[in-house]
Amino acid sequence: MIYSSTAREGDLAQLVGLTHKHFIVTLKSGGEVQSHRGVVKHDDLIGKPWGSQVFSHMGAPFFLLQPSIADILNDLPRTTQILYPKDIGYLLIMMGIAPGQQVMEAGTGSGSMTIALATTVGAEGRVISYEQKVDTQNLARKNVERVGLASRVDFKLRDIQLGFDETDADAFFLDVQNPNEYIAQVRAALKPGGFFGTLIPTFNQVERTLITLKKNNFAFVEVCEVMLRHYKSDPARIRPTDRMVAHTGYLVFARKIEPSTDPRGLELMNEISVEE
Repeated sequence: MIYSSTAREGDLAQLVGLTHKHFIVTLKSGGEVQSHRGVVKHDDLIGKPWGSQVFSHMGAPFFLLQPSIADILNDLPRTTQILYPKDIGYLLIMMGIAPGQQVMEAGTGSGSMTIALATTVGAEGRVISYEQKVDTQNLARKNVERVGLASRVDFKLRDIQLGFDETDADAFFLDVQNPNEYIAQVRAALKPGGFFGTLIPTFNQVERTLITLKKNNFAFVEVCEVMLRHYKSDPARIRPTDRMVAHTGYLVFARKIEPSTDPRGLELMNEISVEE
């Protein structure tokens, strides 16, 4: 998705109306957005500056905006459990995702993390995404194509128990059941020093994953969770909203390191394998 000052044909556009009701569409000459508040023609949007106010044929007001990644992810068709933006943002930072990198994921799901990764690595980067289920992969592929990022993603269909084709990935995000069963395969796909991240729903899975990470020579291990609380934005009554996005999963991070045969290295390895 390329950001610009005005709406162009082929761009993803977000129309936000009263009570923040919104629609995300791909602008196409001759197209229309139909709602109970009236019809907005795409031809009336193309060429307008982002942030403009537009009106339906019934006079209902909308703002024309370029959607954020969070807006896009919240709007994705999905068949699997979603990753929340609060977790995705922290994952991207902690795993060092940057332009030009080759990054991997296993467990594509509906493609939300795929889109976030593809956006962050940029046009010169590459995302390799492994999935075992054909229907799930097809949905993810459509979601990635919808936001114009298909050229940055390689989709592969495979049981990841068989391992991966790659051996020098900068980072690897693992989003599967029982991630501890695939740590050895992930290690083989990462470059030395590469970043590992996963999201795990339960304590017992975290425990098994920590043990397996240490056995497979991962270090600098961290476990955390991210909670997000919104506040009402009315200056006259600022207070927390009635609902918050609290626990969604435990985030586990680690780095691939090379084992040492030197006794001094082995002693240091024991100290840093699992952070205090």
